[in-house]
Amino acid sequence: MAGHNPAGAERAAPILPGATIGVFGSGQLGRMMALAGRAMGYRIATFSPDPNSPTGQVADLEVTAPYADLDAVAAFVAQVDVVTFEFENVAAEVAALAEAAGKPVRPAGTVLHTAQQRLREKQFLAQAGLPVAAFRAVASAAELTAALAEIGCPAVLKTAAFGYDGKGQVKIGRPQDAAPAWEQMGGQPAILEAFVHFSHELSVVAARGVDGAFAHYGAIENQHVNHILDLSIAPARVPAPTAAAAVELARAVLEKLDVVGVLCVEFFAAEDGRLLINELAPRPHNSGHLTIEAALTSQFEQQVRAVCGLPLGSTELLRPAAMANLLGDLWAAGEPDWARAYAHPAVKVHLYGKREPRPGRKMGHLTALSGSVEDAVGTVLSARAALTRR
Repeated sequence: MAGHNPAGAERAAPILPGATIGVFGSGQLGRMMALAGRAMGYRIATFSPDPNSPTGQVADLEVTAPYADLDAVAAFVAQVDVVTFEFENVAAEVAALAEAAGKPVRPAGTVLHTAQQRLREKQFLAQAGLPVAAFRAVASAAELTAALAEIGCPAVLKTAAFGYDGKGQVKIGRPQDAAPAWEQMGGQPAILEAFVHFSHELSVVAARGVDGAFAHYGAIENQHVNHILDLSIAPARVPAPTAAAAVELARAVLEKLDVVGVLCVEFFAAEDGRLLINELAPRPHNSGHLTIEAALTSQFEQQVRAVCGLPLGSTELLRPAAMANLLGDLWAAGEPDWARAYAHPAVKVHLYGKREPRPGRKMGHLTALSGSVEDAVGTVLSARAALTRR
């Protein structure tokens, strides 16, 4: 599924193994990127406010400081050869400081600035002519009432900034629900979006190189529970034209944003056949975890390749795959019985090194490969169910 390399595109001098990749953010995405990067011969440094983090446990260097501590940021940047992110809600000043220090920042701070705020993201997509649900900016109860009159019900009210996994959003089913919905926003700037009746939720995890080369993993089908990704399936069970259209929209997003690195575009496949872009994630994505086993080049190796200016790797899907998230809820009755998951020979277990399981917290995932999508789904769900069987 690798894409094109534009004719005449110039390749920047690559950052070769032995160099240090600086990662802002230290969760499971950074952990899996660090494991891929170290296998390729790179050193990994991570910066975040959290000690003994999932990334820090496997990195060469872990710096623990607030993102607002720009002196600490400057000292960290001085020790690395290229800067990237595994978490988009990092202050824009961090990227600006790294860029001012002359270090490559991939993706650029402008990408981070756009994708870390829902309203800016939707405005960018709309202005670029890309398909999104109807939306309005909302800064007061009166503006919410006016926006509902234009968009209609049902609709979804979301905080404009710092929202993920369903946090900071509320569905409005009737106009009289507007006042309590606005109270839940706590006075924060918000965005009202038309509710989309969809048949499928899809994502396209894709990468763009320094030279403009594009590669993608096809359309991945996603199922959510309580707004948190529960199951990802590749390839998606949608008509081929739908999958192809999603890929081309993802290509347009990466090109218009001038992304270098991995970016995920999340879609609603509406019941009327339209594809609408829901959100962007300028980094590797939960739905792409299955690429570790299922693709010739994982999304994490691809991120390392892209940010270091190496040629992108093949994204060929080796077998149909399904990934199931492991949330902290599984620990409610005690430690899951990991031997039961390992009893499935086609299942791979990934745990993130987080000490405290909490409901809704992503603690790990399982991936199953099989000869068919249906078999992969059945196997991974069976393995997860076995973890808590007593």
